[in-house]
Amino acid sequence: MSTDPNGQAGQTPLCELQGVTKNYPMGDLVVQALRGVSVKVYAGEFTAFAGPSGSGKSTVLNCIGCLDRPTAGKVYVEGQDVATLSDGALGVVRAKRIGFIFQSFNLIPVLTAFENVELALRLSGAPTAGQKERVEEALRSVGLADYMKRRPAQLSGGQQQRVAIARALVKTPALIIADEPTANLDSKNGAAILDLMRSMNADNGTTFLFSTHDPMVMERARRIVRLSDGSVVGDERHDGAVQAASPSHVGA
Repeated sequence: MSTDPNGQAGQTPLCELQGVTKNYPMGDLVVQALRGVSVKVYAGEFTAFAGPSGSGKSTVLNCIGCLDRPTAGKVYVEGQDVATLSDGALGVVRAKRIGFIFQSFNLIPVLTAFENVELALRLSGAPTAGQKERVEEALRSVGLADYMKRRPAQLSGGQQQRVAIARALVKTPALIIADEPTANLDSKNGAAILDLMRSMNADNGTTFLFSTHDPMVMERARRIVRLSDGSVVGDERHDGAVQAASPSHVGA
């Protein structure tokens, strides 16, 4: 099924999956995580890929984020078929064009909040001039102006996730991918983090893609692409319009 509820004539998707299948060998068995998934995402979206464990939502984001290669099909990011790139070229795309926010935060324990964000900017290949100012602005934008010199262990879970958001934003990426971003947060901090990302999407046009089964994320998403058993089974917009999967792909 091809899902494209937000497209406009002549508009190029920011990222796109075309008939993507992803298989994982497990001993003598092969687990089919994705089964011919086709989906288009446009700049400025705030979209959740939702479904139960094993539905394929994280695998979709891993393919879009150049962390996994599809077994079959094509993956486009900013019009480039990234599935054909070398490992080194994929690393460049990840470093320069995509920001990642993980449920486990993935901060480096021995570095301060400032240094964690600074490292991401350096790895992106950004010019040295102005890096300090960009890091400080990224941390200010997530409310951590007074916490820049603290290491992760000196920060709460919500504050660590804000550092992770600043780390993703500092590169001014085309796309931010958030894999279960509220999984390790209490409901209060989870709601605050989601509202922060929603504001960044509204104010700056930053594109966010989530994988989730958290109702809080789905309530705030402007689009929900639902997966089950590796297939897209629905595509819902915030206005309530629903584009259902074709029968041949439901539960395929």
